[in-house]
Amino acid sequence: MVTEIITLIVAIIVAIILWKVLKTIKSMVINTVLGLIILVVANLVLGLNIAYTWIVVLVCAIGGVVGALLIIALNYLGIAF
Repeated sequence: MVTEIITLIVAIIVAIILWKVLKTIKSMVINTVLGLIILVVANLVLGLNIAYTWIVVLVCAIGGVVGALLIIALNYLGIAF
């Protein structure tokens, strides 16, 4: 009886942890995709000629929308990218 209760408690804890991790991953993926879409649209509309290097994609993946706006601002000011 005790082992069944302990197993149930462990299963609930694991389910809660998995739910929180998957929720975080989902929001991160959405933010990354939005950042990359903003970067592509800005490249096409504004003609910025930002090369899609691994650094640019990594900044957009980590920073999302804010990272894309940072890359656009740095390119527009002629500092980087």
